[in-house]
Amino acid sequence: MRPRALVLAPMRGPAWARLRELAEVIYEPVPVQRPPGRYPAAELAARLAEEHARILITDGDEVGGPVLDLPLMAVACTRAEPVNVDIAAATARGIPVLCAPGRDADGIAELTLALLLAVNRRLLVADGDLRAGRTREERERHRSWELAGRTFGIVGGGPSARAVTWRMKGLGMRVIAHGPDTPRARPGIDRLLAEADVVSVHGVPVRDGGAFGTPGAFGTPRPGAVIGAAEFAAMKPGAIFINTARPEFHDAEALVGALKTGHLGGAALDHVPPDPHHPLVGPLLGMDNVVLTPGIGGETYDTEVNHSRMICGDIVRLLGGEPPLHCVNPEALGV
Repeated sequence: MRPRALVLAPMRGPAWARLRELAEVIYEPVPVQRPPGRYPAAELAARLAEEHARILITDGDEVGGPVLDLPLMAVACTRAEPVNVDIAAATARGIPVLCAPGRDADGIAELTLALLLAVNRRLLVADGDLRAGRTREERERHRSWELAGRTFGIVGGGPSARAVTWRMKGLGMRVIAHGPDTPRARPGIDRLLAEADVVSVHGVPVRDGGAFGTPGAFGTPRPGAVIGAAEFAAMKPGAIFINTARPEFHDAEALVGALKTGHLGGAALDHVPPDPHHPLVGPLLGMDNVVLTPGIGGETYDTEVNHSRMICGDIVRLLGGEPPLHCVNPEALGV
């Protein structure tokens, strides 16, 4: 008999079609028959038991406790890191946990480029002026420095940092980096902040002396582990700050302060709470040198194709008795 798979994340592409040939799939990528939001562990366990599913593919549902007490063949998280899965518990029960590293690297890199151009060339302001009938008399305030010959500083690392590097070099920018996977010869964080015309946060950034902690709520950064007031003050006057990673990687209040004083030339953030009345969002909405997007870096069809290729490919390998390529706990398989 074909195993049953409960799939709660959007999938597409040839690998997805192949999995549907080998497994009986219950596909619910949107909350049509389930409550809005993500399944808590108890409800997810009940749903798996109801469907007699032995394979789970999820994006952000809570995978722990009663879920892992079920006789599952595999748990797959379509994210780069399965932060919603209790890895230790899955390993103890011999359940392999699959993920999709780098699935959205190109999408994030492209958005970073778009945000940089939007802030530097004041595209949203120019669009608004044109729509309001203000054209030639407003041209003076749209002047900007060209990016060619400027320095792009990457704080962090990982696939999105690598993907954004060649794009910025293609604009003629000099790229410097500081992060967990950069060579020791690269500039440290202090030098990067002093030299970069653009500072962009990617992946899981590190500072000298320690790594960023676990994610927190917007506006509640962990002390000593963020781009904070001291780091913003150390940036070049007129520098642009971009964060397409996680909001807790920078101090939102300090960013607002650096923008209000005019020390920073602009900012672009991809992960912003949807509530416009949030005390740390309101001030940003009134600044025409700030561009905000609601976490759309990885929202591309290609991201879905990419995670489908990695996740479905690994499940097909497991079904064929082969080791998966993107397993965070290979010891669960005795490897």
